[in-house]
Amino acid sequence: MHHQVNVFTGKIRDYAGSRPSAIAKVQVDGELTLTERGLAGDEQAEKKIHGGPDRALCHYPREHYRHWASAFPEQADLFVAPAFGENLSTEGMTEQNVYIGDIFRWDEALIQVTQPRSPCFKVNYHFAIHDLSSLMQESGRTGWLYRVIAPGKVSGDAPLELVSRCSDVSVYDAAAIAWHLPFDDEQYHRLLSAAGLSVSWARTMQKRRLSGKVESFAPRLWGRK
Repeated sequence: MHHQVNVFTGKIRDYAGSRPSAIAKVQVDGELTLTERGLAGDEQAEKKIHGGPDRALCHYPREHYRHWASAFPEQADLFVAPAFGENLSTEGMTEQNVYIGDIFRWDEALIQVTQPRSPCFKVNYHFAIHDLSSLMQESGRTGWLYRVIAPGKVSGDAPLELVSRCSDVSVYDAAAIAWHLPFDDEQYHRLLSAAGLSVSWARTMQKRRLSGKVESFAPRLWGRK
């Protein structure tokens, strides 16, 4: 299975009334260098929550924009790639058919799916839709993140090719286990067992198993404690 990909990078900018962000990205054609930290020229604000080795690249399915544009007709013209700050945009790859641990060949590089993207309050500011982060989370239209397991030259001319499937947990299932289901220790164990799962998600699931409760999503979704 080969999927053509559009590639985007961004610089950190200041946003009135919100914190600095590199959500605004521009398309890059031609060859780029992909390192363990991500694409050369791509920046991330707030390194604690964005970026890091398990979150080197963000991928968002282009077809979801049709859903958001019809849900919010007044903002419809904003819902085009890369409006959610994604690096990679495709048609045909969704949370349902991409799995935690999937390894893709992309030109010279190999990348591995680590987790769904956890929507944060910045998208609410970016689109002026007060609850967009929670709508993304509830609908499972979150996109996903990758680690880089073999760096190298990459290009928008080179397709993504699935070379290894390492788990039976789709990105959509992972989001449902984390956010949609009531406390379910067996499902947390299933997610922890998925090869390739990010360290931060493994930590969250293990904390739930030890504490017997689900943490609050409010600080991430709404930007408040």
